[in-house]
Amino acid sequence: MSSGKINVSVENIFPLIKKFLYSDHEIFLRELISNATDATLKLKHLTNIGEANVEYGNPMIEIKVDKDNKKLHIIDQGLGMTADEVEKYINQIAFSGAEEFLEKYKDSAKDSGVIGHFGLGFYSAFMVANKVEIITKSFKDEPAAHWTCDGSPEFTLEQHDKTERGTEIILHIADDSTEFLEENRINELLIKYNKFMPIPIKFGTKQEALPKPEDAGDDYKPEYKEIDNIINNPNPAWTKQPSDLADEDYKKFYRELYPTQFEEPLFNIHLNVDYPFNLTGILYFPKLSNDLQIQKDKIQLYQNQVFVTDNVEGIVPEFLTMLKGIIDSPDIPLNVSRSYLQADGNVKKISNYITRKVSDKLKSLFNENREDFEQKWNDIKVVLEYGMLSEPKFYEKANDFALYPTTENKYYILAELKEALKENQTDKDGKLVVLYASNKDEQHSYIETAKEKGYEVLLLDSPIISHLLQKLETDNENLTFARVDADHLDNLIKKEENQISKLSDEEKETLKGFVEGIVPKEKYTVQLEAMDSKSTPFMLTQPEFMRRMKEMSQTGGGMFGMGNLPEMYNLVVNTNSDLASTILNEKDEETKSVLVKQALDLAKLSQGLLKGEDLTSFVKRSFESLK
Repeated sequence: MSSGKINVSVENIFPLIKKFLYSDHEIFLRELISNATDATLKLKHLTNIGEANVEYGNPMIEIKVDKDNKKLHIIDQGLGMTADEVEKYINQIAFSGAEEFLEKYKDSAKDSGVIGHFGLGFYSAFMVANKVEIITKSFKDEPAAHWTCDGSPEFTLEQHDKTERGTEIILHIADDSTEFLEENRINELLIKYNKFMPIPIKFGTKQEALPKPEDAGDDYKPEYKEIDNIINNPNPAWTKQPSDLADEDYKKFYRELYPTQFEEPLFNIHLNVDYPFNLTGILYFPKLSNDLQIQKDKIQLYQNQVFVTDNVEGIVPEFLTMLKGIIDSPDIPLNVSRSYLQADGNVKKISNYITRKVSDKLKSLFNENREDFEQKWNDIKVVLEYGMLSEPKFYEKANDFALYPTTENKYYILAELKEALKENQTDKDGKLVVLYASNKDEQHSYIETAKEKGYEVLLLDSPIISHLLQKLETDNENLTFARVDADHLDNLIKKEENQISKLSDEEKETLKGFVEGIVPKEKYTVQLEAMDSKSTPFMLTQPEFMRRMKEMSQTGGGMFGMGNLPEMYNLVVNTNSDLASTILNEKDEETKSVLVKQALDLAKLSQGLLKGEDLTSFVKRSFESLK
C-alpha cells in the first residue's frame, strides 16, 4: 500500500471543482461515462493494431445504484490501469490520459472514436461525492489497483484482488446530492447525455417475453426472462453512410429523437464532412408555424456521440436553429461556452458548411421533384426566407429554389416571375410591379379587381415578408412590390387605355370636398379615381411604403426606431360608380352624409378595420336603412 498527496497546483482543488468547474453538477455522470467509453475505445483500437493481446469481446458500461449504502457504481470493461498509471493519470490532475493516447497514436487513432480532452473530467465526481474509489485491472499482466480519496488532497493506493479487466468507480454520494441515488434521476441523465454513446450502457434489467410455444393452449400465460436493460443506441443513424440508409431509417431515427412528435418530417439533410474539420449529423425539416421563437432549441449538439447542448447558436446558422436533428463534431469541446464559440475559427467554418450543404440539398430537391417541393413550400418558407435575410451566402443560392406562389397556386422562382410580368405589369418608369396579397380572404375584393385587369397576384403571407421584399427591391433595381390593397394599382401599373371619368373636373372637386368634410382628415386622404363602373365605389388603400415600414417595425421589434406608426389610409372614390353620382346629386345633406359614412364603413369592413363603436353604429344604421 502507498499513500501520498495528489499533485495539484492549488491546495484546495476539490472545493473549487465542486463550486466552479461545472455550473451543473449532473454533468459528473456524463464525464465518468465518457471516460469509461474512452477506455473501452482505446482497448478496441489497441487490439485492432495488435498492441493488446486480449480478446476485445462485447464490452459494455454498467451503472449501478446502491441506495442503502449511498453508493453509485460506474463499471467498464475497457483497458483498465496499472498502479503506475493510476499514479500518473489520476494523481497528476493536469495530465489527460486521452490526450497522451491521441498524441502517441495520432496517425492510427484518427478514427478510433476516442473522446479525449476531458482533463479534469474524472474529478467532477467530487461535485456529488465525499469519497471516491477506483478499482481497476489493466489489460496488461499486472495486479489490480485500488485508489481511494475522501475529497482532500490525501489519497491511498493499494493492490486489489479484482481479476477481470476494466475499471469500477465507486462514488460515495454526499448528503447534499442524494438525488443521484434515485434510479429515475439516473435514468433521466443517461437518456439526456448518453442516449447515443458508442458503447452499450446497462442500467438494471428488464423483462422480455419468451416466445409462445406452438402447442400452448388458450390458457397459456406468458413467461418472461430477465435481460440487460441497455438504455442507449450505440449505432445511431448519423454515424452511418447515407448510402446505407433508406427513407424509413431516417424517419425511424426521427421518431427515436422526438418520440412525442407525431407528424413526420418533410425531408432530411445528412451532413458528413472530414475536412477541414470533422462533422456528421442529420437535420430534419419539420412543419413549422409562423412563430419564429417557439421553434428553436430542437437541434442537439454532440461530441463523439456525447450530448453537449441543445443551444447551438453560433455553430448552426441562426435561421436553421428552427430545424430539428443532430450535429456531432469532435472539434467542439464538451464544455462549450458562448465566448468559446465566438472566438473559435472552426465554428464559423462549420456554420458556413452547414449553410452550403442545406442550400445544395434544397436545390437538389427542387430540381428532382419540383411539384413535391412546391407542395412543401408553405411548411418551410419561414425558415428559408429568414435564411435569405440573415445569411448572404444562402441568399445568393436561394434564387434557384425560393418560390413566389400566386393566389392561383402557381409557383415562380424569381427569374421566372420577372419573365412572366415583363409584358403586362410595368409602371411609368419601366419597373416591374409585383402585386401581392398577405391574406387571401381579407384582400379578396382587391385580388379579384387585379385579376379582372389581367394582373398576377402573389400570395406572400409569412411574418417577415416585408423585410424580404425590401431586400429584393434593393438588389433588383427594376423590381418593386406593392400589396394589392396598397395605393391603387392603376396608379402603379401603366395600361394603354385609361378609364375616362364620367364626372367633370368641377363635379369631382365638389364630390371630393364633400367627402373630405365627412371623413376624419387625420386618418384618411381622399383620392378620386376613374375606374370601371363595376369596381368597388369606395376602396381603402395604404401607402405601400408606410404600411411596409409599420410591418417591419412590428416584426423587427421596433428595429427602425419608429415605435407605433399611425394608421393612415387612402380613401379611393370611384368617380364612375353609381354611388359617386348618387352622392353628388343628392339634395338632402343628411342623406348624403349617411351615404358617405355607410360607404366608408363598408370599405373598412372589407379590410377588417370596422370595430368597436364604429361597428355598432354601422350595424344600427344598416338596420335602419332596411326599414
